[in-house]
Amino acid sequence: YGGPPAHFLRWFRAVYLGVIFNVFAMAGVTLAAIKIGSIMLGLQPWETIVYAGTITVVFSALGGFKGVVYTDFILFFTAMAGAIGAAYYLVGLPEVGGLEALLQHENVSGKLSILPDFSDNEALITLLIIPLAVQWWSSWYPGAEPGGGGYIAQRMLAAKDENHAIGATFFFNIMHYALRPWPWIIVALASLVIFPDVASIQEAFPMISEDKLGHDLAYSAMLTKLPHGLLGLVLASLVAAYMSTISTHLNWGSSYVVNDFYKQQINKNASEKQLVLVGRISTVLLMVFSALFALYLQNAKQLFDIILMFGAGTGLIFILRWFWWRINAWSEISAMLISGIVSLLFTSSLGDQLFGETALMPSWAKFPIIVLITTIVWLTVTFMTRPESKSVLRDFYKKIQPGGPGWNKVLTEAKIDSIELVESNEGWSVPSGILAMLVGCVLIYSIMFFTGNMIYGNYVNAGFLIVSALISGFILTKLWKKIRATIL
Repeated sequence: YGGPPAHFLRWFRAVYLGVIFNVFAMAGVTLAAIKIGSIMLGLQPWETIVYAGTITVVFSALGGFKGVVYTDFILFFTAMAGAIGAAYYLVGLPEVGGLEALLQHENVSGKLSILPDFSDNEALITLLIIPLAVQWWSSWYPGAEPGGGGYIAQRMLAAKDENHAIGATFFFNIMHYALRPWPWIIVALASLVIFPDVASIQEAFPMISEDKLGHDLAYSAMLTKLPHGLLGLVLASLVAAYMSTISTHLNWGSSYVVNDFYKQQINKNASEKQLVLVGRISTVLLMVFSALFALYLQNAKQLFDIILMFGAGTGLIFILRWFWWRINAWSEISAMLISGIVSLLFTSSLGDQLFGETALMPSWAKFPIIVLITTIVWLTVTFMTRPESKSVLRDFYKKIQPGGPGWNKVLTEAKIDSIELVESNEGWSVPSGILAMLVGCVLIYSIMFFTGNMIYGNYVNAGFLIVSALISGFILTKLWKKIRATIL
């Protein structure tokens, strides 16, 4: 993009993503810390925020991005060790009776299916159809960024080279999605035996305020059953997880504020000392705003729904901007604005009137409707505004080499002007990249469900899944060669 619209988009995106979206995400993590602190340490919400927030802010402000990366690496394994240790001990509690007894318990046996009940249309559409058909490409939020985003890009750009960036991201996806959830899932299943409902949690922990009661307290409640030594390790792992996540978000958000807002909009000639000071001030303010919002929230799902809808419909434009020359800065601005406005309207009383069992539309329709409205608006704005200039489009194509039919008009006009934009005779690697993405998903899901079936004792299914993982892994290594990546 070029000109004033691109300049406006840069600082608008910094505020929209680096501040608003970022505060939402950090509020969810802070809410989890509040619930852990209240259950395990008997702290009031404000006490948890002051203690945990202050330590993390000081660490993030002084350590910078390199400090975040180094500590993330160590803290991840600390958190995993604590989660695995907690799962192992809690399954062995007399009330649970071991893994086999847990899986056969009446509160658990009906909840072991990996797929939702196909006879329940609401669950089928909400938990399977919408995520697979719409959500993955249409909704943008930090950490799940169709079309790319600063959250992941910040880490990838810090890698040694492109191959290291791809390999590290792939490793993260395997560890985060395929392996990391199972200790949590096991503890969650055990909690159905010891704390079968919210009322039982309230009875065991009467000091918890009404506005923070919810099913997401069960994990913290289970951890109180641990012996002191292991409890200390697990608590340290949870503190590590909190610090790791919040420091990442603070560093990411303050980078947006400093580089894309302050330096571009307020003080273009700012010294390095001034930029560091602004970064530290923005770090503190982001923490304060997220803490205040966390106090307002009641449960984790409430926030997840807000984040999911706030970015609904923007994912598509962030993908297509690479492959269609007609998209301009106003396209992105309108998409982000309308998705935010409509999502806030739908989370108000208007949403209750439009969506629900007795309303005009079922509750699951809320997300697709936001995607539809956002898409219609940004497409309309795109065709009503001027396209980017030829020089901007040609410079972009020459630098990025996106390829694909969406750039044919730009290539044709460049040839007429005797300008060659294609710098290589190699084929378009994006189709192979998309196929690699799909095969990578199969690999990760296969490992994830293989682990689960091994835990559940379904060894035949586990056998098929490990074969699926091996085959998809082999195909993936072949595809990497086609996209000029030498990961292995």
